[in-house]
Amino acid sequence: MSWLRAAVAILLKDIRSEVRTRAALNAVLLFAVVTLAMVSYALGGARLTPEIHAALVWIILFFAAMAGLSRSFVVEAERGTERALRLAASASQIYLGKLLFNLALLGMLDAILVPLFQILLPLHGIHWGLFLAGLALGSVALAAATTLVAAIVAQAGVKGALFTVLSFPILMPVLIAGVGITRKAMEETPGSAATEIQLLISYAGVMITLAFLLIDFVWRE
Repeated sequence: MSWLRAAVAILLKDIRSEVRTRAALNAVLLFAVVTLAMVSYALGGARLTPEIHAALVWIILFFAAMAGLSRSFVVEAERGTERALRLAASASQIYLGKLLFNLALLGMLDAILVPLFQILLPLHGIHWGLFLAGLALGSVALAAATTLVAAIVAQAGVKGALFTVLSFPILMPVLIAGVGITRKAMEETPGSAATEIQLLISYAGVMITLAFLLIDFVWRE
């Protein structure tokens, strides 16, 4: 329990810091809102196919996540608090705390993005259970991978551009599976999405396991 308490303490520290600055939250939400509004205006109310609609959902989610999730570790390097954090907790505790923070950030993004889609680009005839399950699993997979990538990027000189460049190929399976689940939810064929659901669960499990194995070397070297 003491191991878990340290991870929760890091999560609470990041939440307090984010409440004061709102840097990551503003970056994520503003990107999502502006992009969605521009796409809606450009389409002019045209009816989209399920394939295009599903792709837009995940493209906006991916790039909005790229705008804010790198802050989890980069902010420690920018503020010079890395050394103190290393003394206060183990690398695995730090990773878990940052992962929980990124999950909370993505949860807020999802909660705002879905109603906005319904207003600006309505999702017609959708199976909401499958759609929300795919969004939740995809968010866990996104957070698991990007938290590890953020720890790697925090040690580099060029942080912003490098984060997206490294994340995109790693997250391709998540994007493909997410688009597939969303498309099938819009076509109301939930039974055919079992493969994509299994892929997202397996991906998240593998990435979290891999992160716990590598984070000590990444964070301390």
